[in-house]
Amino acid sequence: MSQPACITTPIYYVNDRPHIGHAYTTTICDVWARSQRMIGRDVFFLTGTDEHGVKVEKSAQARGIPPQELADENAAEFQRVLATFALTNSDFIRTTQPRHVEQVQTLLRQLMKTGDVYLGTFEGWYDEGQEEYHTENRARELNYLSPISGKPLVRATEQNYYFRLSAFADRLAKHFADHPTFVRPVERANEMLGRMRDGLQDVPITRTNFSWGIAMPDAPGHVVYVWIDALLNYITALGLGTTPSAPESKLRDRSRYWPADYHVVGKEILWFHAVIWPALLMALELPLPKCVYAHSFWIADGQKMSKSLGNFVDLPTIERYTSVYGLDAWRWYMATQGPLAATDADFKAKHFHEIYTNDLVNTVGNCPSRVGAMIGKYFGGKLPSDSHNGGEWPHRCKATVDKWERCMEVFDLVGAARAGMDLFHQVDVMINDTEPFKLAKDPANTPRLSSILNQCAQTVRIAGLLLEPFLPQRMADLQSAFGGVGSGKSDWSSRKKYGAIPDGHPIEKIALFPRVDGAIAVQPASAG
Repeated sequence: MSQPACITTPIYYVNDRPHIGHAYTTTICDVWARSQRMIGRDVFFLTGTDEHGVKVEKSAQARGIPPQELADENAAEFQRVLATFALTNSDFIRTTQPRHVEQVQTLLRQLMKTGDVYLGTFEGWYDEGQEEYHTENRARELNYLSPISGKPLVRATEQNYYFRLSAFADRLAKHFADHPTFVRPVERANEMLGRMRDGLQDVPITRTNFSWGIAMPDAPGHVVYVWIDALLNYITALGLGTTPSAPESKLRDRSRYWPADYHVVGKEILWFHAVIWPALLMALELPLPKCVYAHSFWIADGQKMSKSLGNFVDLPTIERYTSVYGLDAWRWYMATQGPLAATDADFKAKHFHEIYTNDLVNTVGNCPSRVGAMIGKYFGGKLPSDSHNGGEWPHRCKATVDKWERCMEVFDLVGAARAGMDLFHQVDVMINDTEPFKLAKDPANTPRLSSILNQCAQTVRIAGLLLEPFLPQRMADLQSAFGGVGSGKSDWSSRKKYGAIPDGHPIEKIALFPRVDGAIAVQPASAG
């Protein structure tokens, strides 16, 4: 029996509308979750919304509505987007839900009892936009500017409850050394190690300058810092902060999913996830996540995305792309062209169209169409037999499936996608080399023609199987057209095996990805 699997997105701040950053992170998590379900793992895929903090409070005040109303409104929009994009999250957690609030307070009481949280006074620099305090040394490194918004830091003094982060410096350093893939990519891990070498300061975890947040237990006037509240969602969703008598105790059934295989986050919030969060877990005596994967940013036509520059890929822009190219095309571009590595990725409308045409129309669409058309023309639409027992194709397919499994295991989505594409390319090469349309002119070649087209069809089915997490709609159509062992009808060992389509099974010619007129479809990323 395989181990349960758990993957999380960051929970998204409700002061912002969904955009390409949210869509990207959630989509790549969805690809991985689907892949693990395919191979038979019990998967928990978590996303949700971060709904507390001064920014939400101020935005609600500006609109003359309660903060909860603003949170409800934007959380509903995020949930609508998940449904629109056919994302398969197991849960959607909101930090205003009682199940989360009560567990956060339980966990903080535990930390106060152990002495890992204490009352102190902060004097330093405050980033109002990020609701984050910085020491003098860190503020000087930042030139007294917010690393996110660029706005000046504000000098502040405040009595807060602190988390004793400094006490975990040695344990964190050892964990990084003992688990070299704990933070990926390696460039991001090196950044964290460099910052940790400067020393760890205790972290203020409450605020007294606003009220919209979780009340610090047994500390009137103190509100839990939004980032501490937010980080704890990963375990409150699994019930790890419940007590046996609590209404949420049934969530403890989910505890089997912890620790998470992957926390997938943007690089700008890695410090919280790679340093503060592991230290909190150590203090709570809970296992650490296996990997924190910090992807880079999307930029647009070589520039940072900005609403003021008019190049921001927001939800209406995304919906325009999916209406023209289809949802699977959007998923493919996100997963294969996105900033999963240490460098930012450039979103270009022209490039999107080229990838759609070259990968999906000319390869994933054209290859099955060619094979289906020839089986229809020469064998009445029924899979012919193979007197050569697959030749070298069973070995090729197994090697490719093995590679795909290894890539998915280490969150190498690009490598996994290439594995499936490689099989399609190999089938195209075989067709070009053997020229079945010429062999068909001589009846004496029928046995050879039969074997070639059987091998092509069997391989196309496996290639489509490997691309199913990326292209779930169109690859389901391919599986239906080519037959064999269908999705959900058998275990992974049967589905991935070469030769699953029986002789004589109907094979349909199928059009998976229609050509799109680039002159119509290719518009600036700022449109919408």
